[in-house]
Amino acid sequence: MPPLMIFAAGKGTRMAPLTDTVPKPLIEVEGKSLLDRAIDMGRDAGVSKMVVNTHYLGQQIHDHLSGSGIGISDEADLLLETGGGLRKALPLLGDGPVMTLNPDVIWTGPNPLSALQMAWDPQRMDALLMLVPHDRARGRIGPGDFSLDHTGRISRKGDFVYAGCHMLKTERLAEISDETFSLNKLWDLLIGDNRAYGVTHPGGWCDLGRPETIPLAEAMLAEHVV
Repeated sequence: MPPLMIFAAGKGTRMAPLTDTVPKPLIEVEGKSLLDRAIDMGRDAGVSKMVVNTHYLGQQIHDHLSGSGIGISDEADLLLETGGGLRKALPLLGDGPVMTLNPDVIWTGPNPLSALQMAWDPQRMDALLMLVPHDRARGRIGPGDFSLDHTGRISRKGDFVYAGCHMLKTERLAEISDETFSLNKLWDLLIGDNRAYGVTHPGGWCDLGRPETIPLAEAMLAEHVV
């Protein structure tokens, strides 16, 4: 199983006032922090190496992970966004493909990290994004992100939402000169080369972007238990 990068450095401004004193990944849903839910998902998928990046209120996350064996990529000096953050963490992640996971999402159904690993085809793919249909994307504001063709290739705009995890070959991160940048910049390169693919999550999905989405996530979890 490839290593896993968990993005935990963002400021979580949309989640204010909950994030005024607590970093967003340590906000709890049904008694468990978003970060711990992401870590549990990685362990359930058989991931042996995990790295978490930190910036906003990063010491709280450092303390939370103390003794866990999980690597920390510290961005205290400069928030690097997803692309820059992943590139900085590569010495901790090692060579080869990696998986990334946004912790501010609640899932039900099959483990999406396991699903990415099963669907990954390195001969065809440089990136494989987990998607969810827009009409099943709870908590989502705004249109979809991508379309899927009959081969599974993605293109911009459409009825699928990026679900917050993907698998990626990292070599082409070196081609981007910016220090701070979104992974969207790399995805656009790979889409242009027909090397970016998507797979859809069949279970529940909720974006934890704002305080009012927490009850939506809790309701979805309750439905899944029933």
